[in-house]
Amino acid sequence: MIAPGTIRTASDLVPSLERFWPVSATALDRLAENWTAEDGAPVYTVNGRYTSRGWTEWTQGFQFGSSLLQFDATGEVRFLESGRADTLAHMPPHLTHVGVHDHGFNNVSTYGNLWRLARENRFEATAAEIDGWELALQISGAVQAIRWTPTADGDGFIHSFNGPHSLFADTIRSLRSLALAHQLGHRLLGEHDEPIGLLERLVQHARTTSRYNVYQGTGRDRYDVRGRVAHESLFNTNDGRYRCASTQQGYSPFTTWTRGLAWVMLGYAELLEFLETVDDSALEPLGGRRDIAGMMLEAAQASCDFYIETTPSDGIPYWDTGAPGLAEMPGHREQPADPHNDHEPVDSSAAAIACQGLVRLGRVLESTDPVAAQQYTLAGLTTLATLLESPYLSTDPNHQGLLLHAVYHRPNSWDHVPKDSKIPRGESCLWGDYHLREAAVYVGRLARGQDHSFFGAEAGEAS
Repeated sequence: MIAPGTIRTASDLVPSLERFWPVSATALDRLAENWTAEDGAPVYTVNGRYTSRGWTEWTQGFQFGSSLLQFDATGEVRFLESGRADTLAHMPPHLTHVGVHDHGFNNVSTYGNLWRLARENRFEATAAEIDGWELALQISGAVQAIRWTPTADGDGFIHSFNGPHSLFADTIRSLRSLALAHQLGHRLLGEHDEPIGLLERLVQHARTTSRYNVYQGTGRDRYDVRGRVAHESLFNTNDGRYRCASTQQGYSPFTTWTRGLAWVMLGYAELLEFLETVDDSALEPLGGRRDIAGMMLEAAQASCDFYIETTPSDGIPYWDTGAPGLAEMPGHREQPADPHNDHEPVDSSAAAIACQGLVRLGRVLESTDPVAAQQYTLAGLTTLATLLESPYLSTDPNHQGLLLHAVYHRPNSWDHVPKDSKIPRGESCLWGDYHLREAAVYVGRLARGQDHSFFGAEAGEAS
């Protein structure tokens, strides 16, 4: 169980953040010096060098978005220039990619960050550039929303790249592409000009994920523990009925793959921020604010509670809460995680995603439940504090990664196992590096009395 220590406020992390950003800059430079477009999108490191993996190009936005976050935190214009140029050169195909559920990852991390920073007047952008980024975000959200499977209960979901039967927990964070497209006023039309509501599909997908991927402790099956997350839910596409839990990257459908858990934590916390910007009149036909916010809040709190309860004391989870080797590690939840053990790898990338979800949920609850808000905030800050130090932060000048001890796909044995180890360790992944930077930007802003959201800022404000 996560045990908060000396870090009590965002300001307590300022010295660590000041040390972090130069390390981050060096890692970005190392990757840029050794990457070419012909290499494909970098995914994870092997022996400290970023490699591609031909599943989908879902990490490209994290590559260029990381440069934009570096500029956000430090004001170093060269990172803005590279992130801006690389987005223009390499990201357009991702806007119309109809075969993936990753638009919130790729396009909000690039076009979204450029648009946000320009609206905050962090750099000079022409009206045409801002219009272009807004159009890109509208297109991305619409393309993502069209990848739709209806369910028997009248809702539906954005299906994963596995096909129309497959609902991934990960996609909850991709809903921010629909949220931004809705905010920007986009109208998606189907056959015979039938309107397709972006907000409606966002709410329906969130409700379906909450109902089937996030366990509520209500006895739906033998393994129903409140807050546990199934990576994948499977549906009969003939009639839209739910069939069973599944997983692609976890140990089993009835254990919790911790990165899937982390996506749920952050996804729902961010959606609650978005919901605050939506008029009651828009939510009423979809179930009303009370029911929609209640559904999202329960999913966020249940998943965050489960993470706090099942994660080692320093906030770094093992890759799956039911991984079989954990049986050889009695008391592993009551002590700091050990990335050098002989039984099961940790996943620092899950922690990088989860810590932001915890802190964001704490912010959402500050005015209504200050006791719970403090619990989530302290757990998130504790986790981030661990990631900003050794053995997780890489200071090896020959390693292209930033965040060490990440895991990609344990069941497929894709992760590198060093010769002197029985488990994967010592490697990085692009989503881990990006989300560590994003969490650092967010907490750095909180320390300065600011916020960081795609949804609340007006032009000229650092939200």
